[in-house]
Amino acid sequence: MRHDAQVTTPESFPRQKARTRGFQLGRPRGLKVIGDRVLFIRSSSGIDPTGSLWQLDLTAQPPTEVCLVDAATMLTIGDLPAAERARRERMREVTSGITHFTADKSGTVLAFAISGIPYVSVISQVVRTRELAAPGAVTDPRVSPGGQHVAYVVDGSLWVIDTHDLGAQPQLLCESTSETETWGLADFIAAEELDRLRGYWWLPDGSGLIVERSDNSPVGVRWISDPARPTDEPVAHRYPAAGEPNPIVELWLVPLDGARTQLTWDLIKFPYLATVNVADAGIVVSVLSRDQRTASINQVDLEAGALTEIAVRTDPAWLDVHGELPFLDTDGALIEIVADSKSDTNRITRDGAFISPVGLQINSVVDSSAGGVLAVASPDPMEQHLYRITDDGTTSALTSGASWNNAVADGDTYALATADSISPRVEFTVVHFSGVHPIISRAQTPNVAIKPNFSTVGIAQLRTCVFWPTDHVTGSRKLPVIMSPYGGPHAQMVTHIAGGHAADQWLADQGFAVVVVDGRGTPGRGPAWERLIKNDLATGILADQVAALAALGEELSDLDLTRVGIVGWSFGGYLAALAVLERPDVFHCAVAGAPVTEWRLYDTAYTERYLGDPNTAPEIYDHSSLLTRAHKLQRPLLLIHGLADDNVLAAHTLQFSSALLAAGRIHSMLPLSGVTHMTPQEVVAENLLRAEVDFFRTHLQ
Repeated sequence: MRHDAQVTTPESFPRQKARTRGFQLGRPRGLKVIGDRVLFIRSSSGIDPTGSLWQLDLTAQPPTEVCLVDAATMLTIGDLPAAERARRERMREVTSGITHFTADKSGTVLAFAISGIPYVSVISQVVRTRELAAPGAVTDPRVSPGGQHVAYVVDGSLWVIDTHDLGAQPQLLCESTSETETWGLADFIAAEELDRLRGYWWLPDGSGLIVERSDNSPVGVRWISDPARPTDEPVAHRYPAAGEPNPIVELWLVPLDGARTQLTWDLIKFPYLATVNVADAGIVVSVLSRDQRTASINQVDLEAGALTEIAVRTDPAWLDVHGELPFLDTDGALIEIVADSKSDTNRITRDGAFISPVGLQINSVVDSSAGGVLAVASPDPMEQHLYRITDDGTTSALTSGASWNNAVADGDTYALATADSISPRVEFTVVHFSGVHPIISRAQTPNVAIKPNFSTVGIAQLRTCVFWPTDHVTGSRKLPVIMSPYGGPHAQMVTHIAGGHAADQWLADQGFAVVVVDGRGTPGRGPAWERLIKNDLATGILADQVAALAALGEELSDLDLTRVGIVGWSFGGYLAALAVLERPDVFHCAVAGAPVTEWRLYDTAYTERYLGDPNTAPEIYDHSSLLTRAHKLQRPLLLIHGLADDNVLAAHTLQFSSALLAAGRIHSMLPLSGVTHMTPQEVVAENLLRAEVDFFRTHLQ
């Protein structure tokens, strides 16, 4: 009898990308360096979404990884609380199990949640993990600095529980009295636009907390429904749209054994709570004006229960928010990142004096210790490196080469995540006095051969990257072009991160030349470049894409500029649709995913930062809107939008589609039922790529 050998068909890239959640699964994340140990989250493989808690002990010989908490054995069936789902959407979190944890100062008491259940782990010779009592599903559990207590949020109320008492019951600290009031949660604007994902902070001695109270009652309601499930009630979503009221955000000092006190500032003048930094040297709170041109920096006086203003910062365009900066250094000096207009450089200041060099664009401060700081910065827009910068300005690079590095640190020990343009994998290492030690990544490697071709073109020195089909021979044939930009603020695409371009390479392998361009408004080139988009998100941004394409066309004869498509998501979706509306002579078709089509529908902080108040400058909004351009459509356009998107609401695409139809402009639309802005569902993520390729093959080949 004949037995045929079983043939294994290689997994397609769209399927692999979907199953690995964009190759994030199996990758170490949430790293914390505490003394001679590194704590981190990692799942068991590149297709396992369940994150468990791990430790790398640098004192062991050799340094050893140990699983502290296996979350796969602790998962339960049930929905996450709405607040936790919203927090994960703001974080773009696509995993399960342990997605976040906190540690006390010694790193021996850890707090986390799995399926909404709070846990505490105590690390000694053995690891003891136990469930904490809670009145419901919890969000964002955080352990106190001394490990004595854990706080968490349940249904908008803040609770605290003693971790040492095995029979302890939670104590209610701050009670939510309505559906629009929350204690201990970051408001929508803070989480989505100001990079602040937390809403409470333990005091250094653990005697109490500083807590955000948010009142969403002034904010307009947007109803998010699933038309595919007409029996389900729509969900009320408080969404602060441009020109409309923001939530009322307050800050309170909440001791564990006494009455709470509000830390007051002028809420009318400064509606945005930007940053809170708690350190042994002091607690710093920064608040922003609505136009984001003025910031008030304050120190908390714990004795008086009040804020004392210590600095005011202004910028004629807008002020950037950098993580948890500003903060007080160990000696009480105020550390900030400031846009130095004279040198066009984002620089570190110490009590107002610049200490980082001109030309080195500081992106964030990683750690601070006696004598200086560790920071990640870009000497070139395509690179990011770790630097040690002393108080006297001496600057030493700790990484180098054509790479992109991120880091966390504790003193002289730091953990690095390093990407480059050669390998699609991110490498994780720890630098310790005992040597350089790897942290294992179990992420899958994309099954495409990623080959970026970088260049700088045009008068504006635009950074570009071109991807050719793997088998393409220069001069053999002309290829249709697909531009794949993001093109807006806060995101760089043309960097030495090969893995970030796996989808671009796969798209190229389907018979296209894929072009990526970073134009004005993108980070890495200094504050002046970023501010070129002030009051106009359309003209210059699109002009840079056109100019780069034309310049590349002169250099690369294999680019067929008579067949050019463009694809993008979110701001990139806006840019893709804008391109076929305004420049049909250049762009012959477009796929626009979750596009912002009308900036009046987008949120306050992002939109007003760039375009101002629509109530006082409606013409600026009209100029950047796609709705006012609907009658210009001449080229094929595919609109894609998740109907459960609470960031770029589906109304953007639906209103644009209506405007197109009213103008007699035929187009295609793909609504995604139950899908949010992240599109994490495997079947959706996989087949979206196929749908895009089919569209481009139809209209370009």
